[in-house]
Amino acid sequence: MGLGGCIILIAVGAILTFATDWHMSGVNLDLVGVIFMATGLIGLVTFSGIARRRRVVVPPTPVVEEERHHHTRDGYTDGYGA
Repeated sequence: MGLGGCIILIAVGAILTFATDWHMSGVNLDLVGVIFMATGLIGLVTFSGIARRRRVVVPPTPVVEEERHHHTRDGYTDGYGA
């Protein structure tokens, strides 16, 4: 069950518990709503725990600087005067 399913279960449970006054023989809709809300909350906590565990943290890569060769111009090594 994904995040959307958990939110839908919580919403349907809240509607059944707080916004309806239907009376069905053999079914307590308040209890069904509370069960839906509890199931949605358990699913939400489980989903967030799994999503947190799946998060991949990439370690920062070290910056490698190239060595710069310092050339001295002495007139003989640069091709002139040889």
